[in-house]
Amino acid sequence: MNSAQHTVPSGPRPMKPPMKVSIVVAVALFLVLMAINQPLKTGSAPQGIVSFQLAGTADQAYAIIRSWRENGLIWAKASLWVDFLFIVAYLAALLQLTRHFTRDRPGIRERKVARWVRALFITAGLSDVAENIVLLNNLSPPTDSMSMTATILALIKFTGLLLGVAGLVIIRAARRHPLSHS
Repeated sequence: MNSAQHTVPSGPRPMKPPMKVSIVVAVALFLVLMAINQPLKTGSAPQGIVSFQLAGTADQAYAIIRSWRENGLIWAKASLWVDFLFIVAYLAALLQLTRHFTRDRPGIRERKVARWVRALFITAGLSDVAENIVLLNNLSPPTDSMSMTATILALIKFTGLLLGVAGLVIIRAARRHPLSHS
């Protein structure tokens, strides 16, 4: 091999600093959200704020709000406002991770999957923003339409995130070269 030939580096490529930062920030904000969620776990809301996101009806939402009492409402609002920061952090991390995973995947199929993955992550992030706005408005007083809207947006968010992560797994599992037939 002469010096003019290019060799493909072996092993995984290192993460770039912006991606490392966005992952660290997303994990840190996730941990903050988990801590804020602890006082929101009650008999009516066994999953805390997630129970409120998926309440579906005004009656369920109101029962959750009553179970939180006054301090719980403060924690619920804090959770929703911190979640806006978390959305930016996790969306940045997931989009950068998608780019990182596709750097050495030049195939058309992988590029198409990556486009779908990015679209799923962006849809999840936008749904999460809309959901938080609806939930903040549903804290007093809850309505059936707001509760159902929040539930639908939460389901869109969770579906987008799950399918997007599945797409990342597919991208990484894709072979660079087809198997040879012997």
